[in-house]
Amino acid sequence: MRWFTRGDLDGFFGLALDNLVQLLLIDALCRYVLGMSPELLYGRVLPGAAMSLLVGNAFYAWQAMQLAKKTGRTDVCALPYGINTVSLFAHVFLIMLPAKLAAEAAGHPDPVRVGWQAGLVATLASGAIELVGAAVAEKIRKATPRAALLSTLSGIALGFISLGFLFRTFAHPIVGLASLGVVLLTYFGRVKFKGSLPGGAVAIALGTLLAWATGLAPNGPAPSTAGLHLPVPVIGDVIDSLTGGHMLTYLSVIVPMGLFNVLGSLQNIESAEAAGDLYPTGPSLAVNGIGSLVAGLFGSAFPTTIYIGHPGWKALGARAGYSVLNGLFATIVCLTGTLGLIAWAVPIDAGMAIVLWIGLVITAQAFQAVPREEAPAVVVGILPAVAAWGALLAKNGMRAAGLGAPGKPFSDGVIAAFERSDTWITGAFALEQGFIFSAMCLSACTVEIIKKRFRHAGLWCLGAAAASALGLCHSWAFTPGDTTFVLAPAWPHAAGYTAMALLLFLAPWLTEDSVGH
Repeated sequence: MRWFTRGDLDGFFGLALDNLVQLLLIDALCRYVLGMSPELLYGRVLPGAAMSLLVGNAFYAWQAMQLAKKTGRTDVCALPYGINTVSLFAHVFLIMLPAKLAAEAAGHPDPVRVGWQAGLVATLASGAIELVGAAVAEKIRKATPRAALLSTLSGIALGFISLGFLFRTFAHPIVGLASLGVVLLTYFGRVKFKGSLPGGAVAIALGTLLAWATGLAPNGPAPSTAGLHLPVPVIGDVIDSLTGGHMLTYLSVIVPMGLFNVLGSLQNIESAEAAGDLYPTGPSLAVNGIGSLVAGLFGSAFPTTIYIGHPGWKALGARAGYSVLNGLFATIVCLTGTLGLIAWAVPIDAGMAIVLWIGLVITAQAFQAVPREEAPAVVVGILPAVAAWGALLAKNGMRAAGLGAPGKPFSDGVIAAFERSDTWITGAFALEQGFIFSAMCLSACTVEIIKKRFRHAGLWCLGAAAASALGLCHSWAFTPGDTTFVLAPAWPHAAGYTAMALLLFLAPWLTEDSVGH
């Protein structure tokens, strides 16, 4: 098998476009949500991301060539690899932004750096979990119902990805709906533009053209970000991040997200096997973890993953070269500061339809990949993440109304105001903390109930009760401008889950089959 074929160009445009969208998201979220300076974003975060992408893409291309030599085949496709979309949003909105807001409330002189350091901790922990998970991923997958795993991801995709970008689509409808139409036409309609133009490229080009025509872009003068930004290990910040208490504070997000990265990558390896390319699980997962560790050590706060879509890239004719080209493209864009110019010329609105599509696909997959009778369990697993996103909206609304500012801190007084409108905001704040744990447990419990395995369902409830008693979920407190995770027992929720478990354990003696009624 040759290193480069004609199909590698097609695969490269698709995979590189996907990675470019992630990099543009990093640029937009780091600048506008986290308030990062150009020095931090272009001098540390993006070079770190380039290093992680280069390491992984180079390995998976080499791995594909080794498999081709071993089997004598010429149709081996490398595992697709890039920045983890779900973790990107989770790190920004569930870890880095809360850490920044907490630092601001505490009067820290550089809250943005604190948020970045919290992201470094999460990325390093994700890489470590992926390394360990390389040995135990299969056992975890077998112990957890698929509906519980996929529905939790779907809740994040629906709330923090799809709905947020849907708001933005209808805020700028000419750009948003036109590019969304292209994405829906090519990705869901399964057609392609003449000349084999990639649908994602057409969507971004059309969105950019309309953004410039309507005055949505460019946003100010062109940035002066061009220049060589060499990757440098950020050992001092890594040490500060590890000793800053972030690991414990955001453990309820870090651990489940790390496990999801392991399981998601494992499923994608299995998908490649189904398409005819059998890759060894251990080394594939281990290098994925090494990529995340490299990212954290060089300043990127965003872990990497083995992407979904291997059968699609293989069908396009991609082999090993598309992975090499993707790594080189990301490296050049990040190390030369070119991404800043791309972000200036191509507004996030032009590419948001692709991200919205990703959210839709992740959400739909949870329903498509489980037995039909388990669909209610998927819905149950989605609800906690949507509630967490709703809590974020409520807090943003409070800040827009002037609360959370100096002299007007968040306090218990707002709870009564919400309850007068029949909005039980304390429930939303409780669901927000550790929602990944509660979503998994509730969804898995529902699956077991559907299967009439009530004892197993009760054990999942006891797991949720233990997490609540340990303070890993549902435990929260007000800060001046936010709600924050508190490592303290959430006894009411622990008692509630225990009551559910007791009911389920007694169900065989308290109930009878109602089939036919």
